[in-house]
Amino acid sequence: MRSVFAIQRVTAQLMKMLGVAGQLIRLVIGLLDVLCTADPRRMKPIIAVVLTGVLVSALAPAAQAQSSSEPASHSHEMALHTPGKIEWKAGPPSLPTGAKFAVLEGDPTKEGPFVMRLQVPDGYHIPPHTHPKTERVTIIAGGFYVAMGDDLQRSKATKLEAGSYGFWPAGMKHAAWTEGPTIIQLHGTGPWTINYVNPADDPRNGKKTE
Repeated sequence: MRSVFAIQRVTAQLMKMLGVAGQLIRLVIGLLDVLCTADPRRMKPIIAVVLTGVLVSALAPAAQAQSSSEPASHSHEMALHTPGKIEWKAGPPSLPTGAKFAVLEGDPTKEGPFVMRLQVPDGYHIPPHTHPKTERVTIIAGGFYVAMGDDLQRSKATKLEAGSYGFWPAGMKHAAWTEGPTIIQLHGTGPWTINYVNPADDPRNGKKTE
């Protein structure tokens, strides 16, 4: 009987957490308590088997619900992108005219991981701006100059050649210039957005940047 009482105490907390499933456990424990009174020795193996089945049945839906509520950290799909078959599109509209982009994985406008590339011409300039999330940049081709912090002059910029990689935290002000036709790759967790320090630099406002 003492083993049954111990099981009752342990399952008390589980019943609170599992709601309807907890009520089912309460009913099973009560039934086993009655049966154990009649013949405790013969009922011990039955207690173990029944309780295991009930707990598994009760906990599985809860675990599944918790798993489904968590955002996917990886994709079950696959894709192989060769340079000649990447589909470039004009934009995005949040960048100055002249840029093209290609999404290689995910959707940068939505929550979740993404990978995209930007293709820009020689002398392209992205005015001072910030991002609400960490930005991660790989230089695929060309030269990419980036200036960080409060002094965002090109003379203060660091050149990242093809093969370079850099990342900086959310909210850090930075500006960029290119030398020669340039391709960069961005990856991270969406949504990817850009906020210009000077609203007049934002192409979405219908105003040209210098």
